Formats: sequence, structure tokens, C-alpha cells
Amino acid sequence: MKALLYLEEQSAFNEYVARHPRGSVLQTTNWGKLKTLTGWEYYPMAVQSEKGVEAAALVLARTLPGLGFKIFYSPRGPLYSSREALAALVEGIKGLGQEQRAILWKMDPAILIGDREWEAFAQEHRLAQAIDDSPFSGVQPKFVMDLDITPPLQDILANMKNKTRYNIRYAARKGVKVRRCLGKKELNVFYALLQETAERDRFTVRDLSYFEKLWECLVEDGLAQLFLAYYDDIPLAGAIAFRLGTRAWYVYGASSNEHRNLQASHLMQWEMIKWAKASGCTVYDFRGVSGEVDPNNPLYGLYRFKEGFGAILREYVGEYDYVLNRPLYRLWQAALKIRQRRRK
Repeated sequence: MKALLYLEEQSAFNEYVARHPRGSVLQTTNWGKLKTLTGWEYYPMAVQSEKGVEAAALVLARTLPGLGFKIFYSPRGPLYSSREALAALVEGIKGLGQEQRAILWKMDPAILIGDREWEAFAQEHRLAQAIDDSPFSGVQPKFVMDLDITPPLQDILANMKNKTRYNIRYAARKGVKVRRCLGKKELNVFYALLQETAERDRFTVRDLSYFEKLWECLVEDGLAQLFLAYYDDIPLAGAIAFRLGTRAWYVYGASSNEHRNLQASHLMQWEMIKWAKASGCTVYDFRGVSGEVDPNNPLYGLYRFKEGFGAILREYVGEYDYVLNRPLYRLWQAALKIRQRRRK
């Protein structure tokens, strides 16, 4: 087995990602193309045998300013079908790292904590647990909440919390309508809602051009879908969901300050769940929450909202670094620790 770059055969690479049990949109070359807008390069590395592709990793690469060295990152990767294929993939990325002058290869696979095969691999290859306060920390959440959507819709609804079920029906009864958006121009409506949300909740958002590129790279290839919720002609909520294989993800969400009592976000989530199920998905992933399930935690409301739909809390193994240049990696770690102390 040998790892090769799939720069030309990207369809074979993406097909493996789509059918893998832990496959993610973030491991497709579509995601790599989107990330070029924010200064990343991408390298689709895969291992093929007579059986076909047996391991893959979308490697994003970014050059550290003023240093000329790079950081590799595989969001929700690597993916593999055997330990042998994974070992071959590591060798391939090691070679790529030498060519590209990379310091480390960061990874955060969607593997549940306690997985013995992963633990053995991490020990064998001396993977380093990432510092929590690094610039890459939490790029993909370690704690997620997902919902099994294999039961009939009436059962999914019945298993929700009473308040969540009431809010869904209340929004529908009051005339809130949710629609799937087919035109790129509707991104303007979503983006206005996102800016309103960012101002209210005090976070920053990317430029509209990023979401326009997302539409071109993901929505047009069926990997994402925009939803908007309206009351009469007033947009109240919006969301972008990803979909690949048998899994859908709630990724971006926004809501208006107007008519918050109409519970538009609850009805929109329900419509997204129904869309995911109709699309052949078996899991609806609400994505990240805080791992601290405490009512006093400022983020507890997010957990409670997602739990209301019947979602279950999962913990992944987190971020790991495969060291490609040990002397420079030590300097990198020292710089992160200094940064961590300054922030505290």
C-alpha cells in the first residue's frame, strides 16, 4: 500500500469519504476548495489497494507568517478502513510534510473517546494531545450532540421534550413558514440575520464572500442546504446544514431580534430534521456544545436547546498532533504556552 495525492482523481477520493462511517463534508475536496478563500492550500491524500481506497485525509496547509514553515490540519480526519492503510497514509503525509516544510499534522477525527484502536495508533505514532488554548483548539468541537433519525417522524417528535414539541407546533400554528432556499441571492437574507445574531451574541462572522463561495463549493454539489424561516414576509431565522452519506450537520444558525416569541428556530430545526431524513440520513448532528453540563454554565442554554430535540451528548477523542519537525514543534508548543499564560 502507498499513499498518493488525488489531485486529478478527486471523485474517487470524495466517494470514499462519503461512504465511510465517519465521513464528513470537511474531508471532501469541496471543503478544500472553499478553504482556499481563507489562505489554505489543500492536499487530498489517499491509500489505494486492489480493493480500492482504504484510507484518506484531506490535508489543509497554511504557511506561518514570516517563518516559511507550514501547519497541516485534517478536520474530522483521517479516515481509514484498516490499521495497515492508516500506517501507509501516515507515511505519505510524512513525505508531504518534508516537501512542504510542515511542522505538524493536526487531526481531530470523529472517533468516540475510549476507542482502543485509536489509542493504540496514537501511542504507536507518538501523537501529542493538542494544547487546549492553541489557535486551532476547538476548530471542530470535541463534544457534540446528535439525534438518531431512523425512527418514524412521529416517534422522533414524540421523543422530544414537551416544551420543544410545543414550540414547534406553536410556531407552525402562528404562521411561521420554513423554506429550502434554491437561489444564491437568498444568502443576503441569511447573512443579514447572521450579522444581527453576531451583534446580539458578541461574536465575529466571516465576510459574505465566504458564504457565496460556500454556496458554489457545497450547495451547488448537494453537500449543503440553506433554510430560512419567515413570518409573513419577515425573515426570523436561518440556517445552513451540511449533508454527506447518512449524516447531516447543523452548521450555521442565525435569528432575528424580532418576534422571538414565535419560536421560529424550533420549527426550522424540525424542518431540517425532516429534510435530512428524506435525504436518506440516519443521524442529525447538532454539532458542538460545552462538555460541562451545568445549569450555571453560560453555554448551558445551547445544550438544553439541543437536548430538547432528543439529541445525545457524545465526546470525541479531541485534537492530536503528529509531529513532523520535532525541534520546531517544541518551539511551537512553547509559544502556545506563553500565549495561554498571557490570555489568562
